[in-house]
Amino acid sequence: MSIPKEPRQLMINLMYLVLTALLALNVSAEVMNAFFSLDKGIQESGKIVDVSNSRVLDAIEDQAEAYPDKKEFAEKAKQAQAITSEFVDYVQNLRDELFEAAGGPHPDHPEWPKRKKDKDVTTRLLVLGDPNTPEDDGKGFELEAKIKETRQKLIDLVDKDPEVIKSISLDVEDWKALSHDKKSSWADFKFRQMPVAAVFPMFSKIQSDAKTSAAAVLNYLFKKAKGEDIVFDVFQPVLAAKKSYVIRGEKFEADVFLGAYSSQSSENTKVYVNGNLIPMEEGTAHYTTKATGLGTKKLNVKIVVTNPLTKEEKEYEKVFEYEVGERSVAVSADKMNVFYIGVENPVSISAAGIPTSELRVSISGGGGKIKKVSGSQYVVTVSKPGGQEPNCFVKVSGGGMNAKKGFRVKRIPDPIARLGNKSDGTLPAGTFKAQKGLIAWLDNFDFDAKCQIQGFRLVRVPKRQDAVEALNSGGSYKSQAQRLINQAKPGDTFYFMDVKARCPGDSSGRKINSLVFNIK
Repeated sequence: MSIPKEPRQLMINLMYLVLTALLALNVSAEVMNAFFSLDKGIQESGKIVDVSNSRVLDAIEDQAEAYPDKKEFAEKAKQAQAITSEFVDYVQNLRDELFEAAGGPHPDHPEWPKRKKDKDVTTRLLVLGDPNTPEDDGKGFELEAKIKETRQKLIDLVDKDPEVIKSISLDVEDWKALSHDKKSSWADFKFRQMPVAAVFPMFSKIQSDAKTSAAAVLNYLFKKAKGEDIVFDVFQPVLAAKKSYVIRGEKFEADVFLGAYSSQSSENTKVYVNGNLIPMEEGTAHYTTKATGLGTKKLNVKIVVTNPLTKEEKEYEKVFEYEVGERSVAVSADKMNVFYIGVENPVSISAAGIPTSELRVSISGGGGKIKKVSGSQYVVTVSKPGGQEPNCFVKVSGGGMNAKKGFRVKRIPDPIARLGNKSDGTLPAGTFKAQKGLIAWLDNFDFDAKCQIQGFRLVRVPKRQDAVEALNSGGSYKSQAQRLINQAKPGDTFYFMDVKARCPGDSSGRKINSLVFNIK
């Protein structure tokens, strides 16, 4: 097993070694609980790695989409994710099998197995195998083979690069060198007479090693897709105006800069606007002039770049235009700067210098419709959500002027399911029974919109008894669910799961939060 470079992974490994060493001592309940805490910590760390790996994979795919010759790296990245996911799922299935073999969920701690201290069950499942089939070894041998196979597949994706291989932590330990009591195999060394509670963090660590190994592979492929060195050999003058349309008497302001700017180019770059040299600061030349007269104005921009090595000068010229006028239009959403599906979105539109009779207002994109209410007040309805960029535009024209403003279209935010005014916690039995069902709440939403609960799955877990569940349609309790509610007693736990709600504008229900209540 290679030594991880990341501090988080190194800390997990050290905690794992310390708790494993405690097995040589008297194993107390506190130590057993510590194994479950370690297991949870490793799993949470794995989730962070999952998010990071997903983002790197997206970046590789974006690079491949922009540069078709990089597609091979995107394909390898997808293979790395698939290989890792398959292995993680395999270990998870093995973990679930051990959980069931150890008696299933504990009544007081469903996330723990009943026989968490049992050492025989781990030995039978992972080392000895089925006693009725002598040739059938324990599943620890298959796990060992899977680790080796997965490691080799990941190494093959990085062309066996020695630096990346050092970062692939998924491996089988040299158990012969580590074993001091003549163990016969890695499975024997790893799992024989290990309490169930100790094996769970072992499985989680193996899964974590697989994910961090995938991260090393993805980072290597991202560097390949991105390229080691970027050479800027095309320069394009750019003018970013604060306003492209200004009122007479105002100042026109614009930033003029060189596209593909290098940090080494400041001393070797000169910017001229209409023949006047404009000082540069941190790659940007700030140009200011007073707008006089009406109509279209032109700016002749020339940028002179001196090669710091050859001292050769190259000139780049471009003409920019801006318009000076006296009319302006303002389009503003009265409540939020987005349009929500399923509700009426009020909009205010004002146009200075344009008669109302000449003003024309329309909308495009997002399945939008707009109607006038009175004066400058309009109402917009939309039906098609978009991404981060505006996908719906309000257009205003008339009096020789055309303008538009973009808005994003979004679904109404997910509501919060509550029982009474609580989404979880502890309730007296009487208070719990008095509730009529779940209600969907839209917190901090400025529009008058109501979401409806479509249904949920109610699970009652009586103390030291088997769970009982009922499916319920709608938010109010139906007969089967009401019977479970009426049976509530102190010590019971009730789970409201698979809760679905439908908000205005939704074509189908959406899954929202689950609720858990302990009855006192």
